[in-house]
Parts: sequence; C-alpha cells; structure tokens
Amino acid sequence: MKAVWAAGLACAAAITASPLRSQTVENTLAVATATKVDAAAAAVLSTTGVPSASLAIVQGGKITYAKAYGEARLEPKMAAEPQMQYSIGSVSKQFTAALILLLTQDGKLKLDDPVGKYLPTLTRANDITIRQVLSMTSGYQDFWPEDYVMTSMMKPADPQKILDGWARKPLDFEPGTEWQYSNTNYVVAGRIAEIVGGKPLTDQLQERIFQPLKMTGVFNSDASRLPPNDPTGYYQHALGPLRPAPQEGQGWMFAAGELAMPASDLARWNISIMNRSLLSAASYEEMFTEVKLKNGKGSEYGLGVQVGTINGHRYIEHSGEVSGFVSENLVLPDDKVAITVLTNEDASSAAGAIRRKIMPLVLESTTPAAASNSATAAAEKRALEIFTGLQNGQLDRSQLTPLCDAYFTPEAIADFASSLKPLGAPDSFKQAVEEKRGGMTFRVFNLTFADKRVRVTTYEEPDGKLEQYLVIPSVN
Repeated sequence: MKAVWAAGLACAAAITASPLRSQTVENTLAVATATKVDAAAAAVLSTTGVPSASLAIVQGGKITYAKAYGEARLEPKMAAEPQMQYSIGSVSKQFTAALILLLTQDGKLKLDDPVGKYLPTLTRANDITIRQVLSMTSGYQDFWPEDYVMTSMMKPADPQKILDGWARKPLDFEPGTEWQYSNTNYVVAGRIAEIVGGKPLTDQLQERIFQPLKMTGVFNSDASRLPPNDPTGYYQHALGPLRPAPQEGQGWMFAAGELAMPASDLARWNISIMNRSLLSAASYEEMFTEVKLKNGKGSEYGLGVQVGTINGHRYIEHSGEVSGFVSENLVLPDDKVAITVLTNEDASSAAGAIRRKIMPLVLESTTPAAASNSATAAAEKRALEIFTGLQNGQLDRSQLTPLCDAYFTPEAIADFASSLKPLGAPDSFKQAVEEKRGGMTFRVFNLTFADKRVRVTTYEEPDGKLEQYLVIPSVN
C-alpha cells in the first residue's frame, strides 16, 4: 500500500496470513442440522448464481461448523475451502472501532474528543467528536456509496486524498442530528488511530486484536489482491455472465473495509465479543450501546456495528461489500450464537439470504422481514423505463452522471440486453427502500416475473442524475 499520510507516518505493511492460516475447525454440529444448513446454502447459491460461500457457525460460544460451498474460482475451476480468505468489506469497521476503544483504555484519547484535536483541517472538525465518527452521526459525506467500482477508484489513493475530497466538503447534516452510513467516517477514525497509536493501522490491529485472538488468516486486501490459492471475486452486468471483478486501487479501503480472512477467524472474533475477553467492560458497553441522536431517536447503531433485537434476542451485526465480495456477520451475544457468511460476488444478496435461512436452524427464532418504505410512483416509472430500455440495448445517457455513464460500457449494455430481454415485461415493479446516503438518494426496486425475481438499485444525485443503476438476482 502506497500512502503519503499526515503526521509523517510511513505506509502500512500488509497483514499477511501465516503459512498455517486459520486453525482447523472440528465440526460438531449435529448431522441432521448440518445437512439442512448445507441444503440451505446450496439452494441460495443455485438461485443467485453466486460462485461460492464460506460460513462459520458459533453455538454455545464455540465454533461448531465451518464449511465452504461452490467454486472459489471459475477458470480454472477451484473448489471453495473453509480455510480460504474472503474480503469482508465493511465488517472491517468494527475492528477499527475496537482499536479506538483500546487506545481510549490506554488514556491516549477520549471518545468525545473533537476530531479537530487530531485532524484540524476537516470540515467542522471542532464540532464533531470521535464518537460521532464511529457511530455514523458526524455528517461527513460517504466517499463510496455505490455498489460498483467507479473508474476514478481504479487508481491508487491514500487516506489523505479521501479526507481532502470528502471530509472537507460541507456536512450532509448537523453533527448528531441524523444517522447516515458513510465510509469516510472510518477513514477519519483510522487516521486518528494511527496518529495516536504511533503505528500504521494494520500493525496495531495485528498486535492488539488478531494475534491475541489467534486470528492467523487475516490479510490486507487493500494492499494487494488475494493470493492465487484464495477466491477470485466476481461481478455481473444485470443477469449476464460472471466476470472477474476489478480491483480497487490501493489505499481506497483503508480502515473502512481493508480486511480479508476465513469465516472461522471472524467466528473467533465473534466469540471474543460474547465472552468480552479483549476489551474492558466499559469499552464493550460503549461499542454495543445504541447511539442516540440529539432528538432522542435511536440510530440502531453502536460503534462500528448495527445493534438491536430479533424476536427478543439482542444482536450485533454488520454486512460488508468490496469489489467481488459480500459478507454478513451476526452475533447473538446473550445466546452465545453467531453466523458468518462470506461470498465472492459483489452486489449480491446471497450472504444475507444464507444467514436468514440457517438462522432458525441454530436458534429457534426467525428474522422478521425488513419494513419497506413508501413507494414513489415517479421513481418507479423512471426506473422501469430504464429497465425496459436496457432490455433492448438502449440507454438514455443524459440521465447518468459521468461515473455511471462510464460503467455502462458496450460490454455492459450487451450483457444487460442479452440477460434481461428474455424475461419480458415484469409482473410487478415496486420500490422497496428509499434512504439518503453519500449526498444522494438510494432506492431499491423489486421486480417479479413468472419464474424469477430481480432487484434494481439506484443512487440519484440531487440534480436528478443517476450515479448507479444495477440489476441483481433476488432471493425470496
């Protein structure tokens, strides 16, 4: 990783896996349950077309099952194995938050310190606290809300470039008044950790978290591609063929999504959460307590993690996505249960679907369906018109930002048309989600056909231009 960072710190050395990788797991899950888990994972991979999944289950505070399914690589074929490292994307954020809490325990900083104490040139730096950065309530705009790699991100970057580009913009909202997911927050947090800790972020994570927990398979996928014996990440245009995903330029992921590891290593971290074995009791309370907005409304977010309850069971959860990979990590700390699912195709719902399907098998409860937001007729009409055009190889590029326009290469247009036209007109086209992120409006539309369901995701700029228009398989 090449970097020119503030405070004169040298670039971070990559976290590399030891030759032993993650320790072998002895599967102790009941045979009947394991068979059902295998069937659920296989069904989701078959439905979505995602090449592979690697999962780890914790029950009773111990890893009871670790298994991989499908193909880690399609050409030449390479079967997925549970010891392989998958990029975990934004699940990395909780490790950055934990490191900040460890530095707080050292007396080197306080959560309510203004970020201006360490990074004085950022927007409203003296009005925003470290706690607000870690809890996504700062107002700093997200530098990467899109679900694809823009051409601008294929060149190397460093944290200072990201901060100069996004953390010196006007805020999206007054600090503490709203919750809005933003990767920029964790670039801020990572730089503060380096300044206060006096070492590169990855070195501190290795020394203070991964080594003590015997997480031997962690790799810094922000510094280089995964090794040849690990999975290839894939993507697709609409429902077209799977293609090797492009790699983000070095330095873009940093403290927001830089880590890769086997599912069993993430399970070891989950066990430490259940046992509260690494941080102080006070630090765990800070990390897993829902942060309240200034109006008293809950954010459903702690420090680097989603928090809440499922059918009366307290949970700690986060998903993640980087180019070619999607992850899902759920911990039920009071029940000593956790599920980790790692997959190797981006913009896919497979990881979350596998977690939902196997949840009842490891805990007698079900995950309620997420409440959907009100449909917007105008947005549905526009999205449907674009979808119909793409079915016929046509696209009104005047509706797109330059980055979205660059995404729709001739290859992409051809893939969209060849894969979508056979579906015909959808039986229904409904907006399911609408929320703000990265200064844009994010929407999800669900489409149903006679024998298939798909999903459209869009990002719309304030001027109405579309920054993203993706079509992905959907799981019932």
